[in-house]
Amino acid sequence: MQRACAAALLRHGESKIRNPGHSNDDKAAIEIIKALGAEVISTDEGLIVNSNGVLPKGNEINCGESGLGIRMFTPLAAMSDKEITINGEGSLLTRPMNFFDSFFPQLGVSIQSNRGKLPLKIKGPLQPCNIEVDGSLSSQFITGLLMAYAASQNPSEGGTLDYDSSVFSIKVRNLKSKPYIDLTLDVMKKFGLNVPENRNYEEFIFHNDSSKIPLSGGEGAYTVEGDWSGAAFLLVAGAIAGPITVRGLDLTSTQADKKIVDALMAANAGIAIEAKGIKVHPTQMSGFDFDATDCPDLFPPLVALAAYCDGTTTIRGASRLIHKESNRAMALQEEFGKMGVKIELHGDTMIIHGGKKVKGVKVHSHHDHRIAMACAVAALKADGDTMIEEALAVKKSYPDFYNDLKSLGASVSLPYQQLNL
Repeated sequence: MQRACAAALLRHGESKIRNPGHSNDDKAAIEIIKALGAEVISTDEGLIVNSNGVLPKGNEINCGESGLGIRMFTPLAAMSDKEITINGEGSLLTRPMNFFDSFFPQLGVSIQSNRGKLPLKIKGPLQPCNIEVDGSLSSQFITGLLMAYAASQNPSEGGTLDYDSSVFSIKVRNLKSKPYIDLTLDVMKKFGLNVPENRNYEEFIFHNDSSKIPLSGGEGAYTVEGDWSGAAFLLVAGAIAGPITVRGLDLTSTQADKKIVDALMAANAGIAIEAKGIKVHPTQMSGFDFDATDCPDLFPPLVALAAYCDGTTTIRGASRLIHKESNRAMALQEEFGKMGVKIELHGDTMIIHGGKKVKGVKVHSHHDHRIAMACAVAALKADGDTMIEEALAVKKSYPDFYNDLKSLGASVSLPYQQLNL
């Protein structure tokens, strides 16, 4: 959804976004593209976006608490020659942003940060050149760079270039989360942006191409896929306390979190992929081994799953969890520890000791949407009630989560900022 908003901003003319999300992150993306010059109209069929490229209406954008939003839209805002302040809210104010300091000056963009944190002040216009970036922290700012390069090289799509060079490359070392880059390139292609040549995720080469490709769907419309990140919690809920059937997921998607299916199979969960959706039911599950380096957002639902698996589960990629909405590895260890689930952290590896009775207790979301959802899913078969403090953190990505659990038969009450299950 957020990538579609960015692509619709860069693409001149009218774009239609069907099946738009309505989470806080989605709402933030809509407000950002409005601030950067797009007109957005909400209809019964979705969103209509009219844009003439990046033409900021003011001198500030607010990315809410969206990590993807701040990293993707900052390079796009830098396409303008206007000084713009980039700000955010909540946990985003404490997350590191110093990677912009390292490469923006190379692109002709001046930047001032608050000691590597928000707010940022930037002034472009961004001028693409051959550049090398470190992708070890996050692939999200590379998504922004790819989109900015694509639009900047095509003046008909909002670029501002006045030189003849036709080839630029972005070299990337230590790239993590390659599937997220695949998703970015797929969205760029469907919106008719100039998609770079991908050389094994180590170099992306842009060839100047002013040709236009129509949006997919035949009517200038892009349909946002069902979200595997949110669905992962429902699928795990089915394995713990189902049966349930989840519809609307694309098994051919480039989304990294579709790997939840592999994890469920590795745990010997009862799962069947049918024409009408993915059906999951409880079985005797066993501990499993899983590499979540390329899909770190799966850690919370995987921990909930592992809590109900006999034996130990090993998940690699834990070093990717430090700079999320919380220090997610420590938050999972602390809150699941309260529920009687022992978690060990050894460098990049997380070991979960499952198979014992999960206890219903008071836990805290750490203001992290995925921690709140993981605790809620684990609570479905816990011994006693579970109270989740700051439970409404789920609005960041999945505002309907608790209502969906209720529709599946869970007992849910939401007094103030706490949740009882």
